[in-house]
Amino acid sequence: MRRIPSLKSLQAFEAAARRGSFTAAAHELHVTASAISHQIRFLEQGIGLSLFHRDTRTIALTDAGEAYFQQVSEAFSMIEAATRQIERHGKTDILTVHSVPSFAAQWLMPRLSRFSAQHGSIDVRLYASTDPADLAAGLVDVDIRYGSVLPSRGVITQPLPDEAVMPLCSPDLLARADPPLRTPAALRHQTLIHSEVNLLKWADWARLNGGVELDLDRGPRFDRSFMSISAAVDGQGICLESHLLVEREVQTGSLVRIFPDSGHRIACHSISMLRAKQNVPKIKAFLAWMGDELALSSADRILG
Repeated sequence: MRRIPSLKSLQAFEAAARRGSFTAAAHELHVTASAISHQIRFLEQGIGLSLFHRDTRTIALTDAGEAYFQQVSEAFSMIEAATRQIERHGKTDILTVHSVPSFAAQWLMPRLSRFSAQHGSIDVRLYASTDPADLAAGLVDVDIRYGSVLPSRGVITQPLPDEAVMPLCSPDLLARADPPLRTPAALRHQTLIHSEVNLLKWADWARLNGGVELDLDRGPRFDRSFMSISAAVDGQGICLESHLLVEREVQTGSLVRIFPDSGHRIACHSISMLRAKQNVPKIKAFLAWMGDELALSSADRILG
């Protein structure tokens, strides 16, 4: 006979641990806070351990409670995934991806057909915005972010490979540049395109290249890399972007690298998911596919 506590007690415990409050758990489960407290006491008595530190205003998981929560949460996620799968019997599985806009437009969108060809039973829904996704709400499976990501309980974040950031321009601009663009100092006479949210900006690039003087007050400014890249393709100036985001433009020849070095390599993007869902088949398939595609998109392969 299986030794499994009451499902109501486990639900009360998981909700309270995840939300950090008996009251919030009560709202989620449509019961009273005292009912949540009662169910958790019943659970603690059954297993013979305290799961929460309590005072008059707050609760916090004990070490044993934290370990138990991780496993119970994963079990509930597996039950939820199994339920959704049986509800969709005969239907395709749905993978919901949230991404920052430029990564979605420049790198992910051109490749999604390859993922679909490899995983015909999985339909992808892609949403793009600068706001982080609420993974705990269960509406998004994975979230691709740019820059630093704040730690969140129950969420794991994996960094994507470092990216090479470099100046690029249209072939026509490079050919007619006067003086010729042979050294970083020559960019002082050119229009610079500014991506204002980028981790590595023109002022940083100038400092990393011996403190060359650049005209940083002029030039078009954009808050999305895909717009800066488009402006550079149109010959409006020189952009400073990641090799990952300009791969298509470099391969088609609409943008060219100005200097022979491979650029300054920095950590830019990461991918996050609920710890309890990391082994869900559709998420595992997407992560494996991402890894393969990113290996093909390495700076060394693209820039030669």
